[in-house]
Amino acid sequence: MSKSTVKPADGKLGVLVVGLGAVTTTFMTGVLMARKGLAKPVGAMTQYDKIRVGKGTDKKYLQYKDIVPIADLNDIVFGAWDVYSDNAYESAINAEVLKEKDINPVKDELEKIVPMKAAFDHNYASRLNGDNVKACKTRWEMVEALREDIRNFKKESGVDRVVVLWAASTEVYVPVNEKIHNTLADLEAAMKADDRENIAPSMCYAYAALTEGAPFIMGAPNTTVDIPAMWELSEKTCMPIAGKDFKTGQTLVKSGFAPIIGTRCLGLNGWFSTNILGNRDGLVLDEPANFRTKEVSKLSTLESILVPEEQPDLYGANCGGAEVGGHEGYYHKVRINYYPPRNDNKEGWDNIDIFGWMGYPMQIKINFLCRDSILAAPLCLDLVLLSDLAARAGRYGTQRFLSFFLKSPMHDYTKGEVPVNHLFKQYVMLKNAIREMGGYEADEEID
Repeated sequence: MSKSTVKPADGKLGVLVVGLGAVTTTFMTGVLMARKGLAKPVGAMTQYDKIRVGKGTDKKYLQYKDIVPIADLNDIVFGAWDVYSDNAYESAINAEVLKEKDINPVKDELEKIVPMKAAFDHNYASRLNGDNVKACKTRWEMVEALREDIRNFKKESGVDRVVVLWAASTEVYVPVNEKIHNTLADLEAAMKADDRENIAPSMCYAYAALTEGAPFIMGAPNTTVDIPAMWELSEKTCMPIAGKDFKTGQTLVKSGFAPIIGTRCLGLNGWFSTNILGNRDGLVLDEPANFRTKEVSKLSTLESILVPEEQPDLYGANCGGAEVGGHEGYYHKVRINYYPPRNDNKEGWDNIDIFGWMGYPMQIKINFLCRDSILAAPLCLDLVLLSDLAARAGRYGTQRFLSFFLKSPMHDYTKGEVPVNHLFKQYVMLKNAIREMGGYEADEEID
């Protein structure tokens, strides 16, 4: 029997979420309902997936909790920040994701989750107009106020450990600026100088979390932890970080379906993706500057799975995209459209133009009618529990094994590293990390 070297999950785990909207309240309600035995946490790998450990006669298929010490749902304590002052129950009702009958059994618990004032800059999400906002004069004041919030939450709730999860809106796009974002010293100087152009509010949350000994998870496509300065901070504080942007609907399909095209050695002329959604996320993404952040995240998936340089006949310059938009190979376009009648029920359309034997064209159409928060809630749970696990295992810096759950896997672009976006390769990374932390051999390879 192998022995895990991970510290046990003793005591309570605090989960502090930035944003108390549709995703967060669906996540919280589901966890509270599941621990009462009134709902099932379907979609959560940590609750259902089984991994093979050992080989031959020693082979077993075990749930994660039987391999590594994962925090129990009963030990989770929730807290939040939000620009609106509604408590978690009011917000869950307003979100209209879950039926009232599925919220009311945990109404008392949800009503006690009252959001702290958010560190917010209207310029980063101009469509939001909440008044539950900190009066911080500078970015450094934001950091200090958030650190104090985390300390107070720990003290008042009696939790032993905290994980901070961003499930708030997408900020406007912040290009990486080497003079500001490459070293921790420069980042801190910019925060103290109140550089609002280069320092997004989300960076203040990440800085505060890591400095207070809490892993930080970025659920939106914001430029936050994917900068060298934050990598330096996570190493310095010995805290784990991951990639960014929950991989829920269309990108999940793309990261799972593109390998079919690649594995079967079919060619690709173009892939057009469009979404309609009507929740608060859709409202914010209706602003072009905010959509740009999401577009960069969503576009990166395909190009690292179907690589023109590796298969020029299938994905290179002759494949249909070169004439328009300056693409080297196939044409890849992503669109998100705000459509209020849909609310949280997102619809994703994919039109895929492929070609086969002797270059003859074919088409694939995918129409995914998904519920954004229903897909995101189990990802929140998995990312929180696995980040906490990584911290107790002494794993810090970028946790590439969490790429499975995220649209934009973290990678060191300063050294030319290419992210792994292939869903099944990401799954191998996830399984091997769980095996290693459980004291077993990492016995699968990514080819």
